[in-house]
Amino acid sequence: MAFLIGIDIGTSGTKTILIDESGQVKARATYEYPLFTPHPLWSEQNPHDWWEATCATLRRVLHDSKVDAKEIKGIGLSGQMHGSVFLDENDAVIRPAILWNDQRTQAECDWIMQTVGREKVIELISNPVLTGFTAGKIIWLRQHEPHHYAKVRKVLLPKDYVRFRLTGEYATEVSDASGTALFNVRKRAWADELLDAIAIPREWMPKVYESPEITGRITAEAALATGLAEGTPVVGGGGDQAAGAVGNGVVETGIVSSTVGTSGVVFAHSDAPAVDPQLRLHTFCHAVPGKWHLMGVMLSAGGSLQWYRDTFCEPERAVAQALGRDPYEIICAEAERAPAGCEGLLFLPYLTGERTPYPDPNARGVFFGITRRCHRAYMARAVLEGVAYGLRDSFEILREMQVPIRQVRASGGGARSPLWRQIQADIIGQDHVTINVDEGPALGVALLAGVGTGIYPSVEAACRSVIQVTHRTQVNPQNQAIYNRYYPLYRALYGQLKTSFAEVTSIASDLAATPTS
Repeated sequence: MAFLIGIDIGTSGTKTILIDESGQVKARATYEYPLFTPHPLWSEQNPHDWWEATCATLRRVLHDSKVDAKEIKGIGLSGQMHGSVFLDENDAVIRPAILWNDQRTQAECDWIMQTVGREKVIELISNPVLTGFTAGKIIWLRQHEPHHYAKVRKVLLPKDYVRFRLTGEYATEVSDASGTALFNVRKRAWADELLDAIAIPREWMPKVYESPEITGRITAEAALATGLAEGTPVVGGGGDQAAGAVGNGVVETGIVSSTVGTSGVVFAHSDAPAVDPQLRLHTFCHAVPGKWHLMGVMLSAGGSLQWYRDTFCEPERAVAQALGRDPYEIICAEAERAPAGCEGLLFLPYLTGERTPYPDPNARGVFFGITRRCHRAYMARAVLEGVAYGLRDSFEILREMQVPIRQVRASGGGARSPLWRQIQADIIGQDHVTINVDEGPALGVALLAGVGTGIYPSVEAACRSVIQVTHRTQVNPQNQAIYNRYYPLYRALYGQLKTSFAEVTSIASDLAATPTS
C-alpha cells in the first residue's frame, strides 16, 4: 500500500500526518513553538523552530505508524501564508520571519500602491497591497534594517523555507505565491513589472509550480534529520487556506468553506479569477491546477477566543484541568447559558487589526453594550457571536458578487463546538456541514502529494475518494431573526470607531516612543 505525508507549518505549531491512499490517518503529531511580539503590532517567529518541529513530527509519525520510510510515496507542504524568510548568500536566516498577522508595514504598503498606481497594482496582482502580505515586509526591511536588507539573496515563504531544508530547492507554488502581493494571479507567474517598479530583484523569488507538481526530493542530509528516505518526492503543496480547502473538498463551484482557526477564513472555489470590485475579498490561485478562489480573512477568529480564555478564564481553565477536559468546552458550555444576541452585548474581534472587509491595521477589539446583566456567560457568547458576525461580512460580499453558495463546510477548531457551529449557521443564515476528516491543510497537501505522484488522477478525484459529509447544523430561524436585527449594528460600529482606532494607535505609539523618567 502507498502512504503519503502532509506537513502544515502553522502559527502555533507544526502538524504532520501520515495517511494511506484511502485517506485513513495512520499517525499524527504536533509540535508547538513560540510567537514573538517585540513591539506593538509586530509578530515574528524563528524559522529554525519550524524546521525543528518538522523533523520532530516526521520522526514521530514514522515511529508511531511503523511504516517503512521507503513506503512513503510523496510529501506535501502547507503553512501560514505571507510570512517572509530572508536568506543570505550562504542560505542562513538573516532575521526572524515577519508573519502574516504583523501590522508594521502600512506605510510601505501605501508607498507601493502610490509608486505603482492603484489601477496598475490591481491589473498586475488582482489584489491591493495589504500589511499582512509579503511585499510590504521586504520594503520595510529595506527602509528600517538596511544592514539586513543588504545581505538578502532569497525571500521564501514559511513552508518554502522548510521545503528548502528538505530538498535544497528554492521553490514555491501558485496558491502561496498569490499572497505575496508580488504575483500575477491571472497569469500564475511572478509580476515582473511590479517587482521592477519597486526595485525588488527578480532573482530573490523562488521558482513557482502548480500545487501537485513535484518540486524536489528529500536530500541525504534531510533524510538523516527526519528519518525519511532520500529521494522521496516533495510536491508544491499549498498555502494553508488553499490546502485546507482541498482537505475540506472545496474544489468545485458552490462549495464554500468557513474555517475558524487563529484567523477566520471564508473560501469559495472559482473557475475564473473573479475580483471583488471593492477589493474586500482576496483573489488567489487555488491549489487545484488552473483554478482560483475568493477568500475573506478576519485576523482574530479563534484568536479572539484564545485571548478571552487566556485573559479572563482562569477559573474555567482550572476546572478543565481538574476534569481532564479542554478549557474551550467549559467556556462554550458557559456561553450556552446566555441568550442569542446577549441582550445587545456585541464584540468586535479586531484584536490584531483587520483585513476583510476592513483592511485596517489600527482596528481594535471592542465590547459594546455592557450592562450590569452581562455576566461571564454573556461575555463568552459575545466573543463567539462577534467572530460569526465577522465571517458573515465575507459571506455578504460573496452574495453581492453572486457567487453560488450551495453548501458551507465548517472546519478548524471553531467547528468542533456544536454551539459555535450553531451560532455561525444562524448568523450567516446558511446550514453548515462537517465532514468525516478534520485534518485540514495537512490532509489537503497529503492528497496533493498523491496527485503529484500518480496515486490519484486529479485533485477532484482525490477529494471524492476520501471526503464525505457526516453532519449538518441547520439554521435556527428564531435565532437567525435575532441576529439579523443585531448585525447592522455590528456593521455600523466599525465606521463609527474608525477615526478613534487611528487616534488611539497614534497616542499609544507616541507614548511608547517617549522615554520614561
